[in-house]
Amino acid sequence: MTMKAIEISAFGAADVLRLAERPMPVPGVGELLIRVSASGVNRPDVLQRTGNYPVPPGASDIPGLEVAGVIEQGDAPALARAGFKLGDRVCALVAGGGYAEFCVAPIAQTLPVPKGLSDLEAASLPETFFTVWSNVFDRARLQPGETLLIQGGSSGIGVTAIQMAKALGARVIVTAGSDEKCAACLALGADHAINYKTHDFQMEIKHLTGGQGVNVILDMVAGSYVAKEIECLSEDGRLVIIAVQGGVKSEINAGLVLRRRLTVTGSTLRARPIAFKEAIAQACLQNVWPLIESGRIKPVIFKTFKAQEAAQAHALMESNQHVGKIVLTWGLA
Repeated sequence: MTMKAIEISAFGAADVLRLAERPMPVPGVGELLIRVSASGVNRPDVLQRTGNYPVPPGASDIPGLEVAGVIEQGDAPALARAGFKLGDRVCALVAGGGYAEFCVAPIAQTLPVPKGLSDLEAASLPETFFTVWSNVFDRARLQPGETLLIQGGSSGIGVTAIQMAKALGARVIVTAGSDEKCAACLALGADHAINYKTHDFQMEIKHLTGGQGVNVILDMVAGSYVAKEIECLSEDGRLVIIAVQGGVKSEINAGLVLRRRLTVTGSTLRARPIAFKEAIAQACLQNVWPLIESGRIKPVIFKTFKAQEAAQAHALMESNQHVGKIVLTWGLA
């Protein structure tokens, strides 16, 4: 049995993505097979395509970290324990293999499609929602009433973090690269939006917080931003780095870290063990899925592409023109 999949023919520009025939994967113990309706596109997919994000041992070399569709087959006892049955609509976080007509996923990393959402919308959830919950709420311990600064508020991660933080009682400040993107972030519920191309975000944070600083920063830039972010944190503030688009080297004022009792941390999700991701999945199911089903949090999808147009989807992501998520569709109208 074969299936269609998007493979990386060689490391390089977006046009190295090719539609190919691959053997259909077979689920093992604790796994299920999803007939994929839609696949989310994420920045790590671009990094993998350019050779800058190695595939974890044992994972598929096919890109794609999140999918939605229906359960085709799987480990029957494990499915029953999880409350799933064949034909159920689900979305899942995977370590690879998402750009394909069929994808194997750990049952522990699979969640029901939230009521009222299409498969296309559900495919935009797992990677960003798991990442935001793990870093903003588990690692940085954002509390109601605290202030969160999101660098890159119009990204897939950003639009998720805005809505989750606001729904759970925090004040939200974002940075974005244009006035239009800032307006989009405000429309999603951000309290303030800073155009980092026309304003110094460090000075703006000082003004917006009366010199107190923010409690938590979610950073996808790193590099030279880290020193400025250290200056933006309040006492006992927490900086969480989840990507290094601005580079891996930073020079900081360590004295401020000491005096303000700051925490500088970070994480990646893809290579973490299944049990770790299962805990995040259950936290999202309990705390976030009800907010989605009630309409307080909405998927933000900028554009969809047919799977064979994956190269165009990657080109759009690299252009940074999008607000929210980009999704590939398989056989959807």
